[in-house]
Amino acid sequence: MEAIAQQLEEHIRAQYEIDPDDDEFTRDVHLFDYGFIDSLGATALIAHIEKTYGIQVTNQDLMLYPLNTVNEIATFIETKKAG
Repeated sequence: MEAIAQQLEEHIRAQYEIDPDDDEFTRDVHLFDYGFIDSLGATALIAHIEKTYGIQVTNQDLMLYPLNTVNEIATFIETKKAG
């Protein structure tokens, strides 16, 4: 999971222009509540996850799994990849 979390963090920082020195951005920060990603960004992030990791994120997944932090998303990806 560490490798996925690292990849996600790097992607999110680059894609959403988060300063490397931003003390509020951690792998456990709520990406939406803290304004790092908005609803359009969420859609783009889901597309990135599906393409990069070869998984499908369903509406049911969005209701069943917490996908608000880098660590939560990385855990979700590991779970989906494991089948």
